[in-house]
Amino acid sequence: MPKIRVGLIGVGNCASALIQGVHYCRGEGGRVKLRYPEIGGFRPEDIEFVCAFDIAEGKVGKDLSKAIFAAPNNAPKFADVPNLGVEVLKGPVLDGLNEYTKKIVRVDPRPEVDVADKIRESGAEIMVNLLPGGAQRASLWYADKILEAGCAFINATPTIIASDPSWDDRFRKAGLPLIGDDLMDQVGATFIHKAILEALNSRGVQILETYQLDVGGGTESADIERAWGTKRAIKTKTIEAVLPYRAAVVAGSTDFVDFLGSRRDSYIWVSGEYFGGARFEIEIRLNTLDAPNAVPILLDAIRGTKLALLRGESGHILPISAYAFKHPAKILPIHEAEKLFEEYISGKA
Repeated sequence: MPKIRVGLIGVGNCASALIQGVHYCRGEGGRVKLRYPEIGGFRPEDIEFVCAFDIAEGKVGKDLSKAIFAAPNNAPKFADVPNLGVEVLKGPVLDGLNEYTKKIVRVDPRPEVDVADKIRESGAEIMVNLLPGGAQRASLWYADKILEAGCAFINATPTIIASDPSWDDRFRKAGLPLIGDDLMDQVGATFIHKAILEALNSRGVQILETYQLDVGGGTESADIERAWGTKRAIKTKTIEAVLPYRAAVVAGSTDFVDFLGSRRDSYIWVSGEYFGGARFEIEIRLNTLDAPNAVPILLDAIRGTKLALLRGESGHILPISAYAFKHPAKILPIHEAEKLFEEYISGKA
């Protein structure tokens, strides 16, 4: 099979885990547990990283294999990554840093490159946006440059792009797939929260109130003050969509706890009533390692996007976005989204 040529916007913890994940799949072979070992004949090890952009000193100018382990990244190392022959290039800062992250990220002094030109030179066919959630202006700027370069775009951030009809129209007219927004983790609180509510609703249980709160120690959590409102709106909307009736729902990331490192604590609380008006409450604490949690779903999204390119599809691709992201153009129940994705990758949708 030909390689899937992928470029990265942002070389943080998620990029580190993604790149390690591809090499982990190569090294572990058949022992890797993935829901979809192959999608359209493509395996994770068919992904090739061909360009990457960042602003941090210690990353810019380094080979991508080294940059993924540079500070302030704190994702664990779980796979050896050989020299990739891909230099991390300097992109624009724009709104990439907030007051806190300015203290932990030193901006590389080099001039920024012409991003669209460098993407074209690399031969990238899919660009993945892994910028901090609060960098909305930067995410929109890169989306423009990716359109200019003629690449498919996967937006893993909460900035509304793929689910925005105007961006959908632009990518459709350009003949390019657009996927997103806001990546769903493999064992994420949003997925578990939705699964619990769907299961209870299917049993005839009435949900009255529920909330989900997250705290973490990675750079993404350090940026939460800017992304707080957007993340809360997206998470609350995707949880609300599970229920066929109105309930009191709050879901969102709340704070940065530096000593958690790359770990995340999530709290889910559900209150409702069942037969005879009897009340119940559920409390769950979920502790996860943040960066690797994104990898399996992102591997699926990348390979699904490659299929969209091969099929000549363009604009917002709902089967991929509804399966892998919190805020697609149409939010679907988990079982419907997974069925739609499976039909899509099998060629039935």
